[in-house]
Amino acid sequence: MVRSGQSIEQVLADASCGDIIQLQAGATFSGNFVIPAKSCDDSHWIVIRTSAPDASLPPEGTRLNPCYGGVSSLPGRPQFNCASRANVLAKIEFNGNGGSGPLTFSSGANHYRLIGLELTRAVSSAAVYNLIQFKGPADHLVFDRLWIHGTPQDDTVRGILLGQTRSVAIVDSFLNDFHCVSKTGSCVDSQTVAGGLGDGPMGPYKIVNNFLEASGEDILLGGGQASATPHDIEVRHNHMFKPITWMKGQPGFVGGTNGNPFIVKNIFELKNGQRILLDGNIMENNWGGFTQVGFAILLTPKNQAGGGGSNLCPICQVTDVIIRNSWISHVGAGLQIANASSDNGGAPLDGQRYSIHDIVIDDIDDRKYSGPSQFAQISVGAGAPLLQNVAINHVTAFPLRMLFVIGDMVTTMPPMKNFAFTNSIVNAGSAPVWSTGGGPGNCAFHNDPLTTFSACFSSYTFTANAIIAPPAAANWPKKNFFPRSAAAVGFANYNGGIRGDYHLQASSPYKGKGTDGKDLGADIDAIHSATAGVE
Repeated sequence: MVRSGQSIEQVLADASCGDIIQLQAGATFSGNFVIPAKSCDDSHWIVIRTSAPDASLPPEGTRLNPCYGGVSSLPGRPQFNCASRANVLAKIEFNGNGGSGPLTFSSGANHYRLIGLELTRAVSSAAVYNLIQFKGPADHLVFDRLWIHGTPQDDTVRGILLGQTRSVAIVDSFLNDFHCVSKTGSCVDSQTVAGGLGDGPMGPYKIVNNFLEASGEDILLGGGQASATPHDIEVRHNHMFKPITWMKGQPGFVGGTNGNPFIVKNIFELKNGQRILLDGNIMENNWGGFTQVGFAILLTPKNQAGGGGSNLCPICQVTDVIIRNSWISHVGAGLQIANASSDNGGAPLDGQRYSIHDIVIDDIDDRKYSGPSQFAQISVGAGAPLLQNVAINHVTAFPLRMLFVIGDMVTTMPPMKNFAFTNSIVNAGSAPVWSTGGGPGNCAFHNDPLTTFSACFSSYTFTANAIIAPPAAANWPKKNFFPRSAAAVGFANYNGGIRGDYHLQASSPYKGKGTDGKDLGADIDAIHSATAGVE
């Protein structure tokens, strides 16, 4: 038992494998604490937890929220519906003037489980970079039912920087207020969880049933120096969110103390990762206006440019990714799937084998969210590895402007390979298939669907899709459907393409019309089942 005013460091130093360290519930422990390495094993974990009994916390498998820290609501976030407002968490607060803290895991730390803690930082104009970080290899770590957060208006870069870690679980936790102030802030990118950087083995990771809120990316893997790729990553049943109150001009706007907004980028981004499952997530609110244009999900392997013309990650790859059973709403654009070289001309190792199915992307609005209002970008840049083996199946999406933006400079690069878009219900948009630019050398230069697909892909399937309200002049591949309007699709309740009920009515002409005998569009029942309890 560690009571208010007592030393956490001494208890940690003296702890043996198998010990439970209880921090006094409701107390605040201020400082920057180092978690030491111990020679523990799977049968002897060190647990650091609140002293409150298990009955005071949500049961395992149930998400903790700020109610358990005595906070009944946060402006601009979903309602908590607190059963109790009693503070049963122990708070560990970083009070340094910049840097990282309050928790640093020593090199070799292993078999630690944290339960029922509030991890945060004091209000300060100085940027705090990582609330939880690792000083070297670490493994077998469980972050369970925690409230990890920054302050409402300061620069807090990220919650957890995974570093050289293996076998890490982040579960049933609430992470919020990670952001960088534009123009005047001390940082330019922020995340709840970031990884895929550094040396040595990384993964597997389990990120399940959390509330994740950051202005940059809610989750980012890659984006810097690495000599290995994190692998076997499960990202499931999370609510990824940005408060609309972070958008300047909105009622209740919150930005930096000087009134500048936070830098917003994307929701989920992969620049370095292999064998990743993104399943059963709800992703809400993303807009452009900074260095990004509002894409929700990016699959973009990146050999990040360094100083002096160098490149930092020639081994970086994004491969073997499954995205399924998820709902994405209120965004400037949907998916960016692109292989490209760095600004210094360095190519990543690979980017391919993506299966995307049974997802809804709605309220894709350029006016509200300062983006291009497009469903997906599919492209490969000069010198980058060939983009291939991309399958998009049973999707429901409503872009206002563009269905696909496609790019491949086929005068210098081979066409992309094995692209499939099937069994989906989508808006055509005012310019359904568009070019990423570059003039006549771009395979999509003519902006005609059939011509573009034939020129940009050496092999492709574009079949059994209901393309809503296509322009009359567009020339499409055969064996697709072209309803005149969303009303003609026969949705249960289209609702203007904003969180509607996209089941097909019994009278819909697209019931059972998939190549697999299923209804066109996303399997709404499967999404509801996979996301039950996420919001």
